Parts: sequence; structure tokens; C-alpha cells
Amino acid sequence: MVQPLNYLKETASQTAGPYVHIGLAPAYAGFDIFEKNFSNVVAGPNTKGERIKIEGRVIDGAGTPVRDVLLESWQANSEGKYNHPEDTQQKPIEEDFRGWGRICSDFETGVYTIETIKPGTVPGRNGKTQAPHISLWIVARGINIGLQTRLYFSDEADANATDPVLNLIEQESRRDTLIAKRSERDGDVVYTFDIHLQGENETVFFDV
Repeated sequence: MVQPLNYLKETASQTAGPYVHIGLAPAYAGFDIFEKNFSNVVAGPNTKGERIKIEGRVIDGAGTPVRDVLLESWQANSEGKYNHPEDTQQKPIEEDFRGWGRICSDFETGVYTIETIKPGTVPGRNGKTQAPHISLWIVARGINIGLQTRLYFSDEADANATDPVLNLIEQESRRDTLIAKRSERDGDVVYTFDIHLQGENETVFFDV
């Protein structure tokens, strides 16, 4: 006899680790099982635009870097065009630009890095332009549901000020948790972006 749904017990939940690397990014865990491994290098050598490196840590509520986190990044190219068929803008798609990356933090330091190009502005809803940004999805042990956030750039202050998504955040001080700080190191442009899972400086996460 089949019991009604209200008699069934709830299935136990489980966090995203520690198997997440083996299943999604085996090369980071030392397994060579995929024909093609997605990596932290999002833009190929022929991709147009300013070359940048993004680095940071995912930090838990106790202030400790999470050393086995996995992130996925998604961004437009320097002209503001996504490498996706739903982007119908009359702009060319660069074959050398994937636009999507799968990144793991270093198991020793907890630092993650993304090698890419700085994206351009993209159209938003109701004809409003969105500031250059990169979307990030974060999973790790202790996270039951992947967290979605955005990374904006500190040297795009004017564009950030009118970005429709940033302006959904009522507290201006909270918007700062989405701004990556620009610097230069050995001739390379580096943006630092730490993600705080909890605490006073908790990063803004979006329900999408």
C-alpha cells in the first residue's frame, strides 16, 4: 500500500563536500578522469580586453579561510557579450573566450585565483545598463545550497553607482562587500575579492 506523501519521512540533507572536487573538478584533487577539465583560466590568449587576475579567500564565520571551496564564474567579454545563445546582442562571440570557469581554492592557503579579462557593461532589465561584473557561485562543506553573489570592480565607481542590482541593496555599506579592490603586482592587474560567509562583513548573496 502506497502511503500518502504527508506520511513519508523527510530525506536527510547533506552538504556539498568533501567529494565536491572529485565530482566537479577532479584535476584539483589529483584525478585525471575528464577529457577536458574546466579551470580558472576563463579567457584564451587571443581574447580581447584587459588581462586581469582575481584572487581572494572564502572566509567562514570564525574568520578561517575555507580551503576546499569550489567556485564557478560567469561573465561577459570586454564588449559586454556573453558566450551563450540567449545573448542576442549584435556583437561577435569570441571563440577564444569561454566566459565560464570552475575554480578551487588552494588546499593549503585557501586562496582562489581567476585568470580572465575585465568584462564590459551588459544590458539589464527595463533597458538599464549593468556595471561590469562577474557572477560567482560558491559551494563547500557546510553549505547546503550553493551561494550566488557578484563581483564588481573598484575602478568602475560611476558605473557601480547606477547599477540596478547594486542599488537593490538598501545599505550602502553592504554594497562594499561586492567590490573587488584593484592593485598592480609585478606588472599584472590584480583584483582582490574575499567572500565572507557569515559575520559582521558577510558578503551579500542573492536569491536567484
